[in-house]
Amino acid sequence: MSALAHVPAPSGTPSQLREGMGSRSLRNTTLVLAARILSRLVALLTVGLMTGYLLAQDYGRFQLLVTVSGLVTVVLDLGFNTLFTREAARRPAEISRYLGNMIPVRLIFAPLALLAFALALWPLDLAQFLLPGFVLMLVTSFSNLLRGALYAVQRLAFEAVAIVAESLILIALVLFGIRTKQALPFFLWAYAASYGFSCVYFALVLRLRGLARLELHFEPQLIRRWLWAGLPFALTLVITGIYFKIDQPILKAMRGFTEAGWYGAAYKPFEALLFVPLSMLNVVFPALAVHHREGTGQVGWAVNRFYKALLLLGWPATVGLFLLTDAFRVIYQYPEATPALRILSLGVVFMFISTAFTGALNAIDRQALFTVAALGSMVVNVACNLILIPLYGYLGASAATVLTEAALSLLGAGLVFRHLGRMPLFRLSWRVLLAGLVMGAALYPFQHRTGVTALLVIAGGALVYGLALLVLRALDEQEWALVRRALGRTS
Repeated sequence: MSALAHVPAPSGTPSQLREGMGSRSLRNTTLVLAARILSRLVALLTVGLMTGYLLAQDYGRFQLLVTVSGLVTVVLDLGFNTLFTREAARRPAEISRYLGNMIPVRLIFAPLALLAFALALWPLDLAQFLLPGFVLMLVTSFSNLLRGALYAVQRLAFEAVAIVAESLILIALVLFGIRTKQALPFFLWAYAASYGFSCVYFALVLRLRGLARLELHFEPQLIRRWLWAGLPFALTLVITGIYFKIDQPILKAMRGFTEAGWYGAAYKPFEALLFVPLSMLNVVFPALAVHHREGTGQVGWAVNRFYKALLLLGWPATVGLFLLTDAFRVIYQYPEATPALRILSLGVVFMFISTAFTGALNAIDRQALFTVAALGSMVVNVACNLILIPLYGYLGASAATVLTEAALSLLGAGLVFRHLGRMPLFRLSWRVLLAGLVMGAALYPFQHRTGVTALLVIAGGALVYGLALLVLRALDEQEWALVRRALGRTS
């Protein structure tokens, strides 16, 4: 696979730059998505096994612990992960130096993160899970840092291997835990073990492939500069963590662990789809950052294509999940989770397209503005949860999530329009939206099918959607050219 590390600076005309980087990003996106799809199928099977084994209140505890871990992890990450990927993509020769500084900083802040985690778990009656929860937080943080180096240099075949291996290790441990009738803490250790494997794997790949030397450094000047530059990213992590996860603590406080378990089970298929836009963003983000640094004038063009690609995948996911909610019962087990998942499905398309605006603002060094958008979305989320959960319980939490994703999309789009110019959203979107509605009409008569029949219905819906895209000419000449180049070259 061609690596940015082997290319000191992009050269050629703007047209050649956008074609080369566009096709490379598309190939890498396809590779990572294929691995993520396999991984998520295994992960969803894992969730189905766990929800079938654990009582709803125990699964609620598990989900709440993972949620709190995600909120506290910002104390470890400090916004450095995104900053590291961006700067490493722009200056690949400095990857070893950057990693060497980030690792000791993370270790220095680990005790503070442990204290914050303990203080957060105590009022939620989860303090007994402090140790496995903290180890899970720590290994996840280091795994994400190390994999960022591979995204920066676009060496994503190694990432694809790690993605699949993580999921296989996890499901093997979960099956062992169920067979031996283990208690809840065992499953936290199982998740920690899968990410621990990734840490070792990434460290070996970076070293053996000559991509980075894992030698510890401590440069106060660099760290101070990055602390300041990473502050918007850190604030954004806190804010987005709150608006993604605050519903679980509020729901637990107002309705108890059982409803939190129902909501957590419904949220899993919704959350599982998040890997698609995030995987695409991880691949496209370094390319956008390089475009911006080199002044190619192609950032707007790339963001338009990225938005359309996200809509192409997010809109059919919304339509299909809304109509075929019953087909996914094998994942979430609890019947009470069905209406919550149907509501959450309406937010999938917003979750996808908002990623385009997130990536654009961060890539053009406007991360502070995205922090503003995230802050506005957090206010919407907290307000909606406080209003809707007392009235409608876990269904209200589902509605609050949808409203938040819509708010973030609107705010993000407005900020991107301000700095990159107005995007032709109608022209980019209408054919895709119409193709999704055609697919929905084909799926509607079969919406209550389950089991193997449901899989056939899903496959048929995908075929109808693809044909509708072709008939409506949803992809233009440049987009087809990108696809042909991506499929026609090896990476």
